[in-house]
Amino acid sequence: MFASILGAFTINPVIGLIVLIALVFLAWNLTLHWQIWQTQKKIKTIFKGSKAADLEGIIFEQIKRLRQTEKDLKELDSFCRYLEKMSIRGLQKIGVIRFNPFSDTGGDQSFTIACLDAENNGFTLTSLFTREGTRVYAKPIENSDSTYPLTEEEREAIDIAEMIGKIKNKKPKSKPIVKKKK
Repeated sequence: MFASILGAFTINPVIGLIVLIALVFLAWNLTLHWQIWQTQKKIKTIFKGSKAADLEGIIFEQIKRLRQTEKDLKELDSFCRYLEKMSIRGLQKIGVIRFNPFSDTGGDQSFTIACLDAENNGFTLTSLFTREGTRVYAKPIENSDSTYPLTEEEREAIDIAEMIGKIKNKKPKSKPIVKKKK
């Protein structure tokens, strides 16, 4: 049968040429249908879950989302700056010293606590234990010093607090997530 079809094409070459052209066009038509089907599939994926019916509506919807995201980022940046300011003011460094101020009492019943923020401002709290009772003293600290005379133990507690703060407050090497606009 194949030989008879081939023989018909050799007898009449015009019919053979027409059939060949028809097969080429059929193949081209199938290729175009395949591409249209793929494009429709992609368009359905783009428009899936969207309220807009056209591409322009989707673009405007994305612009609206982008503006809202920018607004949210500005709010987060502002809140981050607020938290940073508050964290500097919060007590971060604490040093504690126990000591025996008098030789006639037993044990290290007395203590000094130094509480400092990131800028070494804060207070010291000293408790002196004696046979007559316990006395508590507080002194303000600004830049690791006080307007009141500091005892050796209070100075040592401040030094410990500063040393602990240097260990804990090392700056990370990573860059900030939100950059300040110029």
